[in-house]
Amino acid sequence: MFLPFFENLRKSGVPVSLREYLTFLEGMKKGLATYDVEAFYYLARVSMVKDERNIDKFDRAFAASFEGLDAISFEQVLEAVDIPADWLAKMAEKHLSDEEKAEIEALGGFDKLMETLRDRLSEQQGRHQGGNKWIGTAGTSPFGAYGYNPEGVRIGQKESRHKRAVKVWDKREFKNLDDTVELGTRNIKVALKRLRRWVREGAAEELDLDGTIRATAEHGYLDVKTRPERHNAVKVLLFLDVGGSMDPHVKVVEELFSAARTEFKHLEYYYFHNCLYEGVWRDNRRRWDQQTPTYEVLRTYGSDYKCIFVGDASMSPYEIAYPGGANEHWNQESGQVWLQRAREQWSSNLWINPVPEKHWNYTHSIGMIQDIFEDRMVPMTLAGLEKGMRELTR
Repeated sequence: MFLPFFENLRKSGVPVSLREYLTFLEGMKKGLATYDVEAFYYLARVSMVKDERNIDKFDRAFAASFEGLDAISFEQVLEAVDIPADWLAKMAEKHLSDEEKAEIEALGGFDKLMETLRDRLSEQQGRHQGGNKWIGTAGTSPFGAYGYNPEGVRIGQKESRHKRAVKVWDKREFKNLDDTVELGTRNIKVALKRLRRWVREGAAEELDLDGTIRATAEHGYLDVKTRPERHNAVKVLLFLDVGGSMDPHVKVVEELFSAARTEFKHLEYYYFHNCLYEGVWRDNRRRWDQQTPTYEVLRTYGSDYKCIFVGDASMSPYEIAYPGGANEHWNQESGQVWLQRAREQWSSNLWINPVPEKHWNYTHSIGMIQDIFEDRMVPMTLAGLEKGMRELTR
């Protein structure tokens, strides 16, 4: 009966395998989601989704596959429900306190609960607020919304407060979680996973004390085990474009910068505007009186650093190609010369551009920067960062 669901997942772009589908069926056979739609949703998702980027696709396929469940009338549910009494008893023992079970018993059990709901639906006129009898809100009646009852039926509430009833797949909390969209507050954490993966590649080894003790006890002789360091020796040098056309991208660049500071043990950073020239700075409030000569940066940080420029590369072509082309000061040498010097010093380099890649061809200066970096420019998306990390680890 779940084959159409499986087919919808594949059509929606969720790379679910037959083995994962069989795992889901096995979970259903074991009764992991019996009589619980929310548990059924999460069982299906954990069985068949292995990447956060596919969660939204899964939610859409799930909604399409089981469309109509929410259209079933309440009266139909009351007529059709057939939950075994022994199952209810076991659930009560598992989830309810003695006091809560006494409340249900006092009401007369599940059948009485449904019968009472029918009666109150027909008796009640208008909206009821609070209390413990009428169907309403913020009370302890078994029926209604924004209250609490151990065996309640939620009516007229858009979300669950106690996680007793909710159609979670319609929330689509991960609707922006896709490797083709620009980074934002919702999916920056997913990008961090790519950064963490990069941090651990090529890591130096350190003593695994627990592993050594376990292996020694098993083998009867000293068996030293090692593992990659939690924070390795990867060195990163960030150049961040600020001001002007970068203002709309401040938030996402700030988040990426903050994430990088927590992930990399050796991180150095400097700011620039539009293009790299003879001076960079650490504090934007002191950019004119506390600049660091770019030559000093080139001499200070060795070639083992991985150099990353973050900027929209959107400027006048003169700012890149000609002396005196900078829009804020007179530059004796062109920006292109300084960028080439940086690439020669740090051969492992990359330019991350927050402008959507589909718009790059409309800005001549972006093409010029791409040429200087020999196409080592990536968009600030999950897929872009992943590609960039691979470039830097070659």
